[in-house]
Amino acid sequence: MDFRLNRVQVWSAEVPDRPGGVASVLGPLAEAGANLEFIWTRRLDHRPGWGIIFVAPITGPAQTRAAQSVGFAHTNDLILLRIEGTDRPGVGHFLAACLAQAGINLRGLSMTALGGRFVAYVACDSAEDTARAVQALAALQV
Repeated sequence: MDFRLNRVQVWSAEVPDRPGGVASVLGPLAEAGANLEFIWTRRLDHRPGWGIIFVAPITGPAQTRAAQSVGFAHTNDLILLRIEGTDRPGVGHFLAACLAQAGINLRGLSMTALGGRFVAYVACDSAEDTARAVQALAALQV
């Protein structure tokens, strides 16, 4: 199978759950030149009026300072695997089945396709599961 596999460090911040809440934390990142490939938000059920945003990548000192200035921090418990490759029917099932066969329970999966290419982000429950996922997916490239 034709794909590239990379680990991605994720940053997160809490944001007010109101119009402009997400834009308020993305603005400084854009001004610092961040070219975000991954943005995901959700409400915090246990904290009404607040949400959480996850982004990647944050690189270099200017982007790091901008991220920290609006409350972003590394997420120590969430390392994503970024998988990019040629799109084809069933590719999502193929990747999910490969991980299932390796005994990996997915914490999260996001996938999109455009122009004949796909990109998927896989989150596992632990560093050990992430390492096993890398091994299982790398074996597909042999």
